[in-house]
Amino acid sequence: MKILRTKFKDLIVFSSKNFYDKRGLFRELTLEKKIKKRFPFTVVSRSKKNVLRGLHMQRKHQQGKYISCIKGKILDVVVDCRKKSKTFGKHYKIVLSEKNCKSIYIPPGFIHGFLGLDTENIVIYSCTNYRDKDSEIGINWNDKDLKINWNVKSPILSKKDKKNLKFREVKF
Repeated sequence: MKILRTKFKDLIVFSSKNFYDKRGLFRELTLEKKIKKRFPFTVVSRSKKNVLRGLHMQRKHQQGKYISCIKGKILDVVVDCRKKSKTFGKHYKIVLSEKNCKSIYIPPGFIHGFLGLDTENIVIYSCTNYRDKDSEIGINWNDKDLKINWNVKSPILSKKDKKNLKFREVKF
């Protein structure tokens, strides 16, 4: 497994490899010893093409997230919301897919979302903290201040994500 550093402090991309045989495939996803974090909470999502989930984070009990796409392909996007960071308000995006075997570790303090690019997209999130429904916030996927090019005009959004806030409205 290769580790690729980004210009964002503690935001790390991992490049793995699929091992194929007649039974299917095998891939290492997470090596806690490389990240030095514990992941007590893991969830899976399945999304269709053009489903956009996000942008989300928890204000209290913030989560670090290790994201892997095990089927399909997603455009994964994070925005640095750490007020004292040199990259505050800047975004990073990467394609994660079954084929490219990339995963990303997102440290606490980032808002996160992704867009499904294939017909079926299965994503695993391993989190450093449990979900705290009462502290969840969302930012509009197309917020003009963030200038994120998702390459989609009308994504499929949840009712909740249609009510997300503007970046300027949130006090981090």
